[in-house]
Amino acid sequence: MNKFFFLFLLLSSLIGSAQEINSDAAEGPFSQLIIRGATLINGNGAPPIGPVDITIEDHTIVGIQVVGYPGVAINESKRPKLKAGGHEIDAHGQFVLPGFIDMHGHIGGVAQGADWDYVFRLWLAHGVTTVREPSGRGVEYAVNLKKQSAKNTIIAPRILAYTGFGQGSKNQISTPEQAREWVRQNAKNGADGIKFFGAEPEIMIAALDENKKLGLRSACHHAQLSVARWNALQSARAGLTTMEHWYGLPEALFDDRTVQNYPLDYNYQNEQHRFGEAGKLWKQAAAPYSTHWNNVMNELIDLDFTMVPTFNIYEASRDLHRARRAEWHEDFTLPSLWKFYQPSKISHGSYWHFWGTEEEVAWKENFKLWMTFINEYKNRGGRVTTGSDSGFIFQLYGFAYIRELELLREAGFHPLEVIRAATLNGAEALGIDKQTGSIEIGKDADFVIIEENPLQNMKVLYGTGAIKLTENNEVVRVGGVKYTIRQGVIYDAKKLLSEVKEMVDIAKEKENFKITQPGN
Repeated sequence: MNKFFFLFLLLSSLIGSAQEINSDAAEGPFSQLIIRGATLINGNGAPPIGPVDITIEDHTIVGIQVVGYPGVAINESKRPKLKAGGHEIDAHGQFVLPGFIDMHGHIGGVAQGADWDYVFRLWLAHGVTTVREPSGRGVEYAVNLKKQSAKNTIIAPRILAYTGFGQGSKNQISTPEQAREWVRQNAKNGADGIKFFGAEPEIMIAALDENKKLGLRSACHHAQLSVARWNALQSARAGLTTMEHWYGLPEALFDDRTVQNYPLDYNYQNEQHRFGEAGKLWKQAAAPYSTHWNNVMNELIDLDFTMVPTFNIYEASRDLHRARRAEWHEDFTLPSLWKFYQPSKISHGSYWHFWGTEEEVAWKENFKLWMTFINEYKNRGGRVTTGSDSGFIFQLYGFAYIRELELLREAGFHPLEVIRAATLNGAEALGIDKQTGSIEIGKDADFVIIEENPLQNMKVLYGTGAIKLTENNEVVRVGGVKYTIRQGVIYDAKKLLSEVKEMVDIAKEKENFKITQPGN
């Protein structure tokens, strides 16, 4: 099995390096690009302003010019001039935002049968121009794709590769010096950081210290197997830069226990045990706004600790029917991915052994407490970002990212705060805010262009659009990202989605596959 797996990785890497853009969905970058007449939503929390003309040369923003007033004819003499060989996008009446950043984006998966060309198209079709992969098929695989993306030889967002701690090591890391050596080698391999799942305290301290010395960043999913000895607050004190999901945070908030209230027949390898009991965890933490709750929050903020909540990936836990009947599954979910989602004792996140009302009610209460913490964290100046963790639990790449924006809104974020979490906050957390994250002169041309106002209704960002009733009583679909621009390359979002649908149609025809609901 291991030999086959590593052979697969090698073949995938070779295939990836040979593939060229074979799509008419991408064009550019141009020597000059002007986006004309858009309403600008900057990503830094500022309110919309427009109409503006944005001028890009090669892939860098060189001008942002307010060219008029709403409802008033534009004075053409004030507009930047198009040079020979330049290109224009007419965005009058449309909205332009910074490209979105997915802080937790796995580049498909072997078990899911989802490869990078499928995943990247779905991300770009939803405005995602930068992705941090928090471990996956190996650092060589991710770095190879990262290099091709930077050269524009494949259709892809900007990629930052975080290697799973210990991945590729010949032996299990068991000493602090082994941890430091692995971290040094990881940096030499071209990784941008590390994703931890937890380890012995002395190993975590050594690895985080060495990683920080090298100027790299880090993430951690505080798995239950280690969290009793090492929670999110301890990670932050040791130098961890971002926390994934929420594991490890309730444990830092315990004030009347030291371990989760596990049933005595609990087994971590049983996925329903794992996720069912996780839904009861926030109620075991200190009450919101209590002394301990406040102290933990304030210390995390002082440590400049970043939250990546990934609300969406747990939404099926509180509403299974909604997640598995999402309308995009029919056209855009690969048969292999749909099979992976089904009830299983093996597939991660397929914990539908007998999921019912009691589990969903517990998770709804879990969400309320979790969202209260995240919203207040933001209110006190803490950094919150957006990540999707797609490819599990009925959550599809791209579509799930937009759902994450909606869930931040549910948590209490103003729509402008949601956009900032999706753009500038992510860039700051990754250390690339001088390059991207907001629309400013000198930054890369990373944009989302859409015909509808996403602040009024974030559903217009879904590739399937939003339902609207016209004055003539006609039901129509509006929205869907029109263009995603990544470092000056213009992607037609709707063409990308068409290509994804074609991939799915081919797979369905090959397998004679039709989506059915579990048990039918």
